Amino acid sequence: MNKWLKLILLLIGSAVLTRLIPFSSLFRNLDTMIHEFCHAIVTLMTSGRVNRIELNADHSGVTYSMITSAWSGLPIGLAGYMGSSLFVIWLFYLYHKRQQRIGIIITAVIALIMLILYVHQGFGVIWLIGFVIVSILMLISPEWLRNGYYLLIMFLTLEESVLSSLTILIMAITSPSAAGDATGLAHQFILPAVVWGIIFAGFSLWCAKISAQLFLRKRKPPRTRTSSTSGGFAG
Repeated sequence: MNKWLKLILLLIGSAVLTRLIPFSSLFRNLDTMIHEFCHAIVTLMTSGRVNRIELNADHSGVTYSMITSAWSGLPIGLAGYMGSSLFVIWLFYLYHKRQQRIGIIITAVIALIMLILYVHQGFGVIWLIGFVIVSILMLISPEWLRNGYYLLIMFLTLEESVLSSLTILIMAITSPSAAGDATGLAHQFILPAVVWGIIFAGFSLWCAKISAQLFLRKRKPPRTRTSSTSGGFAG
């Protein structure tokens, strides 16, 4: 079967299945959290300052920051959608390596950093606290439940990273003045919003293709312990 057809079926399947799971909509803000966190990290890397971040109940978010130069707006503007798409690959890579626990820990740490440093009011505070608590509970839960939780956030993040970038592309075509990061980049640089929308959408689909390949590839075998002649264990 063609790899792109597999990707399309995987995206459709994840979109359908994740919406049938109770409370799955609450976890869609994970992609928004990563999106805004990437904006913040690149802002700091380019010597800017992050004032605050808002995470909203409609899965949107805003990072309020001060930048040191006009050109630093380019990597900052690209970081949100591209960073969240790369994060999807990382989640699928950890799944392929059977390191889901690491993925849960890192996402919970990011949420905690956001809560302590940047998100101090509104829906975002409640969501971040809830996400950290649920993640901690999953870490101490039975393996089957932890793995199911990881699959949920993995596929939701895949789905949201692609759908959000495609939505921005559509908005850049139909309403270029209200296309989020694409509009911001268009105001600062020469290229119109639709071009930035194409870049975001194309990159997210490329990352989704790599993620699908990782998911469909044979996983690393689980670690097993066997008794040695000295009575210890070899791993």
